[in-house]
Amino acid sequence: MTNPETLLRRFHTPFRWDNVERRPYKDDDSAPFKAIARQVLFAEPELGCELRYFEMDAGGHSTLERHEHVHAVMILRGSGHCLLGENVRAVQQFDLVSIPAWTWHQFRATAGTPLGFLCMVNTSRDRPQLPDAATLAHLRTIPDVAAFLD
Repeated sequence: MTNPETLLRRFHTPFRWDNVERRPYKDDDSAPFKAIARQVLFAEPELGCELRYFEMDAGGHSTLERHEHVHAVMILRGSGHCLLGENVRAVQQFDLVSIPAWTWHQFRATAGTPLGFLCMVNTSRDRPQLPDAATLAHLRTIPDVAAFLD
């Protein structure tokens, strides 16, 4: 039986919901990131996907990674930049970002403002891969990417 407490979870500021735990971004320290947390908003098996909210403090960033599963992202708060493959894109509130399989990606908040986004992924998904030294060296040969990563 469905828990009545999870049928409606009220929103309150700043970007928190009733009965939704704010968790660390990653479960361990195996990947580099800065000043970011996550909230799992929906994770019902019947949906086949999860809807999560990530928020990073001003100047924070997610992990540079890639994986087989795709992401659907909606910027909900703030502004920043995202790396998609070998391209850096400015993002702002309500922008939609599609991240294809095996695409290097990372989000970074603009200095002075937090960046929050909704992310929808498959419930069953693979583990992210981090770039090796050769991949990082290649990405740093692209001026916009090098500036983004530094």
